Amino acid sequence: MGDAASGRGHVVYPPRSAEDIFKDYRARRSAILRALTHDVEEFYAQCDPEKENLCLYGYANEAWEVALPAEEVPTELPEPALGINFARDGMNRRDWLALVAVHSDSWLLSVAFYYAARLNRNDRKRLFGMINDLQTVFEVVSGARQQQSKERSSMDNGGRAKPSVKIENNGKATTEEAYGEDDSDHGETLCGTCGGIYSADEFWIGCDICERWYHGKCVKITPAKAESIKHYKCPSCSSKRARQ
Repeated sequence: MGDAASGRGHVVYPPRSAEDIFKDYRARRSAILRALTHDVEEFYAQCDPEKENLCLYGYANEAWEVALPAEEVPTELPEPALGINFARDGMNRRDWLALVAVHSDSWLLSVAFYYAARLNRNDRKRLFGMINDLQTVFEVVSGARQQQSKERSSMDNGGRAKPSVKIENNGKATTEEAYGEDDSDHGETLCGTCGGIYSADEFWIGCDICERWYHGKCVKITPAKAESIKHYKCPSCSSKRARQ
């Protein structure tokens, strides 16, 4: 595997530091999340039970692939769960996606700590802390499905999706109608906490320090509370400043 860009900074492979290993983890996680949420129909179609054993791979360039397992033994990296396609038609779709998500979480951790074998105890602890600050793939996939169910229920009742409220850099809250907004500028934005992909019908807030974006619910900020915030500082930046 050659050099790759994770989308948040260049990482040389194999990654050596806790920070670079975390960037690799986050990029692979983002790829798998995309497969199980944004690209779920394409992912579902590729997992044909009539095919041979298939695996879901997430790569450091944030691309995903459903493919046969590596042929060489031992493999360059730990391999994902084998044969995820066989159970596709024998399970409820929601349960099958959740099962793939759980196995993907295990694989992501195994790759991260394969790279982390040469780290010392404190660096491994720091790496796990950074990983643990993110939601698991299982948590995000389960939460996304619950959100979709709520949205369908709202539309079935003749309701209209709530407008999204975002905090711009000037600290003021702005309201945008979900159905009148063009998502193209935000399609690749991911929540700094859960890794979820931007959606115009949710409240988001941007940190004025690190410039990452977050779901309001992930950082416990409501639209009403955001109105009174002049400069928002995310939990990560707040904890860093407290330690200095």
